[in-house]
Amino acid sequence: MNNHSDQQQAWWVKLIRGVITFWAKHWYRVEVRGLEHYEQRPKDRPLLIVANHVSLLDGPLIDGFIPGPTTFMIDAGHTQGWWRTSLLRLGRYVVTDLHSPMAAKHLIKALEAGEQVMIFPEGRISTQGGLMKVYSGAGLVADKTGAAVLAVHIEGAQWSQASYLDGRVRWLRRLRRPHITLTLSAAEPLQIEPQLKGRARHVAYQQVMMQRLQASHFNARWHPMSLWQAFDHAVTTQWPVGRWQGVEDALGTQLTYKKARLAARVLGVKLTASLNSNLAENQRQQTVGVMLPNSAGVLVTFWALQSQAKLPAMLNFTAGEAALISACKTAQLTQVLTSRRFIELAGLQAIELALASHIEWIYLEDIRETIGLKDKLRALAVPSRKLPGYQQAPTDPAVVLFTSGSEAAPKAVVLSHQNLLANIAQVGSQFALLPGDGVFNALPTFHSFGLTAGLLWPVLAGAKLTLYPSPLHYHQIPEAVYQSNARVFFATDTFYKGYARKADPYDFNQVEVLVAGAEPLSKQTRDVYAQKFGKTILEGYGVTEASPVVAVNTPQARQDGSVGRLLPGLVSRLEPVEGLAEGGRLWIKGPNVMLGYWFETAPGELVAPPDGWYDTGDLARIDQQGFIWLLGRAKRFAKIAGEMVSLVAIEQALMPLLVADKLVVAVRVSDAKKGETVVLVSSDAHLSLGQAQQALAQAGINELAWPKMIYWREQIPLLGSGKIAYQILDQWVAEQ
Repeated sequence: MNNHSDQQQAWWVKLIRGVITFWAKHWYRVEVRGLEHYEQRPKDRPLLIVANHVSLLDGPLIDGFIPGPTTFMIDAGHTQGWWRTSLLRLGRYVVTDLHSPMAAKHLIKALEAGEQVMIFPEGRISTQGGLMKVYSGAGLVADKTGAAVLAVHIEGAQWSQASYLDGRVRWLRRLRRPHITLTLSAAEPLQIEPQLKGRARHVAYQQVMMQRLQASHFNARWHPMSLWQAFDHAVTTQWPVGRWQGVEDALGTQLTYKKARLAARVLGVKLTASLNSNLAENQRQQTVGVMLPNSAGVLVTFWALQSQAKLPAMLNFTAGEAALISACKTAQLTQVLTSRRFIELAGLQAIELALASHIEWIYLEDIRETIGLKDKLRALAVPSRKLPGYQQAPTDPAVVLFTSGSEAAPKAVVLSHQNLLANIAQVGSQFALLPGDGVFNALPTFHSFGLTAGLLWPVLAGAKLTLYPSPLHYHQIPEAVYQSNARVFFATDTFYKGYARKADPYDFNQVEVLVAGAEPLSKQTRDVYAQKFGKTILEGYGVTEASPVVAVNTPQARQDGSVGRLLPGLVSRLEPVEGLAEGGRLWIKGPNVMLGYWFETAPGELVAPPDGWYDTGDLARIDQQGFIWLLGRAKRFAKIAGEMVSLVAIEQALMPLLVADKLVVAVRVSDAKKGETVVLVSSDAHLSLGQAQQALAQAGINELAWPKMIYWREQIPLLGSGKIAYQILDQWVAEQ
C-alpha cells in the first residue's frame, strides 16, 4: 500500500497537477455543477465521494475540480505501467485489491481519520457508457462509518480517447472534442434497514449504492426545457450523430436527425398557416389532432408542431368511431392532421367520414404539395432558437394522450415538456443508449410507451430508430428486427407471444434489451423467450399519467415476476385496502407525473392530481429490496364474501390449459349472496368448467372465487395497444 499526502508532495508535483487541471478545464471545457452540495455537506460526518467510472480521466477530474484534499482508493490492477504510476504520484491514493476485505478496512480507517475519500463503486471503467456492476464495498464503508455519500456524475468523458467504449462509438470519439461536466448531488448518509444481516445486508449495500448512482445520473441528465429546445440541442451538440443517424420506416424513408429538424421547421411554418387559414382569429387553438402511423412522417409532424408551440393530441385510430369523437370533444379539437395514403392503407374511410362532421381533416400530402423554395427559405431564415417552441416553459403542456379506455371512457392526459423529459432522463439512468445504437419500435405513438420510450428517447439520445406501422404484423416484425440490427426492442406481452410463434430462433439474436410493458408479462412468455431465443425480457410498469414509465427491471437489478424498482425522482405510498392482506393501492409522485386530466364532461378544464399525487388504481406490494409486485388493477379484483380476489391470478392459473392463441378473461358480476362472483370468458371452446376449477384448486385459490360459468366467445376484444378491452367484455357479459 502506498499513501501520498499533500504535505509529502514536492512543489513540482503541485505545479504539474495545476497544469493538468488548467489544461483539462480549457481543452475539455470542464463544467462543475452543484458545488453548493459540497458546501452544504454534513460537517459532523466523514465524506465519501462516489462516481460513475467512464474513462481514465475520471480520477484527475475529481481530484482537480472537487474541493478539498481527497484520498483515492485505487485498484491494484490500474497501477500497471510507468505512465499510470507517474500519474498516481500526483495525488493521494491507497492502492489495494478492491475485491479484498482489506480494502474496506483501509477505507474505513481513512474516513475515521477525517480524510475525504473517493471510490468508484463499479471498480472498473464502463465499456458501454452506463453503469455496470456495482460492488458492495462502498456501501459497507459508508454504513460502518456513517459517512455522508456525495455522488458525482461524470458526463462527456466517455467520448474521449481515454474511455473504454467499444467500436459502436469509435467514429464519434474521433470527430469531436467532448464537453465534460461533473454534477454533484446532495451529500447524505445511506439508509440501510437495521434488521438486515449477513448476505442480505451486503446485497442492500450494493443496491442502495446503485440507486444512489442512478439518481445522480438522473439529476445530471434532467434539464427542464421545452421539447423543441431538447431536440435542437441534441442535433446541435451531437452533430456527427445528427448528420449520420436518424429514422427509417417500413416505407423505406430515411431521414437523418439534421434533415428531420430542417423538415420540421419548414413543415411547422406551413402547418401554422394552414391551421389558421380556415379559422377566425378568436377560434385559433393550440391543440391539434394527429392521426398517423409509426413512420418518418409522424416524427417530422410531431417536431413540426413542437417547433411552433402547437399542442399535438395523439389520436388512437384503433379505438373506434365513438371513442375518437369523444376524444375530439374532450380535447376540443377542430382540426386533425392525417395522411390520405394512411387512411386508404389502414381502411379508415368509415372513420374519416364519421369524424368529418366534427372536425376538419388536414392532409399532409396537400401541405407538402404547396411547399416551395420560398417557403423553405422563409422558414430557415428564422433561427431555430427564435422559434415559438424554443421559448416554451418546461411546465407548459407538450402533448395530449388518451387513456386506453379498457375499463372506462378514455380521458385526455395532458403531459408537460418537463414530464416527458424527466421520464426520458429516468429511463436513461437505467439503460445505456449510445449514439448509433439501433432501436426498433412498432408501438404506436398514440400509446405513451410508444411515444416516450419508442420515439422521443431514441431521438434525443441520437440512436438509430426504426419505426414500424403496426405491432400486429407477427410474421414480418421479427424479420424486420433482424434486418435492422436493433439493440433495443419494445412490446407488450400480447405482442411478444405473437412474435414468438412466427420468429426464427435467430431473429432476436442481436437484440440486447427486450422490454415489456403496458400489461403483465406472463411466465409462459418469459419462458418461451428464454428457451427459444436465449433472451431475457425485462418487465416494466407504466401509466400514461406518468409519461409513462414508473418502474422497470434492469440487467443489474431484476426480479422475475416483479415490475422492477421505482425510477429515480419518484416517490410512492401504499394505501391500505379493506380485504387485502398484503400491499395496498399504489400512489406515485414525481416530475414525470402529468399536469392533469381533461374530461369530456368539462373539455379544456384541467383537473390536476391532488398535491401532485397520482392514484394509479393498481394494487401492489413493495419488498425490502424495493421491487414492486403488482397484484392487479383495483377494478380487476372481486370482493367475494368480504375477501379481495385477484381476477389476474385466476387468469394466470388457467393460462396453461389454453391452446395457442387463445385467451381467458375473468369477469366479476354482482351476486346477491356473496356481493360479487366470477365468470369466465374464453376464446378456447375446449376449456371446461371442471378443468378450470381443478387448476384453481392446484393454484391455491380460494374455492369462493371459483367460477361457476364459462362463456365462449370466438374473439376476445383487444385495444390497439394489445390490452384486453375489459369494458366491452363487462358489457357483453351483462347482456348474456
